[in-house]
Amino acid sequence: MEKEKIVYVGMSADIIHPGHLNILHEAQKYGRVIVGVLTDAAIASYKRLPYLNYEQRSLIVSDLKGVSEVIPQTTLDYRPNLEKIKPDFVVHGDDWKQGVQAKTRQQIIDKLAEWGGKVIDVPYTKGISSTMLNERLKEIGTTPDVRLKRLRRLIGAKKIVRFCESHSGLTGLIIENTSVMVNNMKHEFDGMWASSLTDSTSKGKPDIEAVDLTTRLHDLNDALEVTTKPVIFDGDTGGKPEHLAFTVRTLERLGISAIIIEDKVGLKKNSLFGTEVKQEQDTIEGFCEKIRTGKRAQITSDFMVIARIESLIAGKGIDDAMKRALAYIEAGADGIMIHSKEQTGEDIKAFCQQLRAKNATIPIVVVPTTYNHITEDELASWGVNIVIYANHLLRAAYPAMVRCAESILANGRSYEANDLCMPIKQILELIPGTK
Repeated sequence: MEKEKIVYVGMSADIIHPGHLNILHEAQKYGRVIVGVLTDAAIASYKRLPYLNYEQRSLIVSDLKGVSEVIPQTTLDYRPNLEKIKPDFVVHGDDWKQGVQAKTRQQIIDKLAEWGGKVIDVPYTKGISSTMLNERLKEIGTTPDVRLKRLRRLIGAKKIVRFCESHSGLTGLIIENTSVMVNNMKHEFDGMWASSLTDSTSKGKPDIEAVDLTTRLHDLNDALEVTTKPVIFDGDTGGKPEHLAFTVRTLERLGISAIIIEDKVGLKKNSLFGTEVKQEQDTIEGFCEKIRTGKRAQITSDFMVIARIESLIAGKGIDDAMKRALAYIEAGADGIMIHSKEQTGEDIKAFCQQLRAKNATIPIVVVPTTYNHITEDELASWGVNIVIYANHLLRAAYPAMVRCAESILANGRSYEANDLCMPIKQILELIPGTK
């Protein structure tokens, strides 16, 4: 009796549409269908994290008609799974003949040739695609619960997670929609950093916690209304422990993924001043109690309280920073942010490597404002999980606006400033719902 042929289909399966069903229908004609559902990490290696997690997506696919078995595909590269099951056929939509997936297709053809297998290209289903549906979903928006859970999923799926500061609805849209192709891979920001510095500066006020929580959340809501990506909130010192408890509950209710609080007390001064101004660190015991208060206040297991260590800023060195990090983790901190104003980045590297030697899993956050020559790949090799570009959109906007204002004043008209401004039609098209 002839052995039943094995057919392999790889898919993300985040949004199942008629194109997917057509591929599975065609695959059934050739034998028993095994679907390799890409894990979050596999998808995040080349595009945005899927809306549904792997367990949810694999459950859906397993219930589709004609699917005999579902297995995880842990990389964009099909070959590890092909080696395991040695299918007779691999079925895929013919859209992968061009673009970023063309190389993957050729690798599969070469691998299947080792045992006489074959690639079956199914004609692309016109008029519908996952990309199109994703764009529609972005227009609809998201829910606080979905947004809240996203940061932990990103940390688990990506080599390094990329956040950029947002201080308005417009900057939120920039972070939501800006992307570039690098070596045929899509690079984009994973989320927004709600910075106290840029929140204060955009209002013309000093970065000393002068802008209260209610005002900051009112402005943050502008970005939440027009975006879907997760948010990390800059909580400064966190205030009194009793106040922090209310802050955590408020942020969690809004769908914010995390708060970062720094281990300083007294009037907040920006850390990049270092020892130029008086800055006092909290005691280890005092800050641990603040962490515990924040963790007790939260309702879900998804919200994160991240401890920011100021030892390097205060000139106390790596040993003090390590002592604090281990204590804060023991107190329940969900991550450690290490900050420095040194330009080499060597102190950050040494800290990260020492912490990784003692704790392999705690998320590490860095803000490479002064050591910005270090690449994301280098940071990841040190054990960093999250990189925050903490103030760059505001810093870029200010000089551009000054140049425009100076041009108008110098020429008595705005004509000469045309090249400094985006066309009004483009700005109208930028905002959803304007047309």
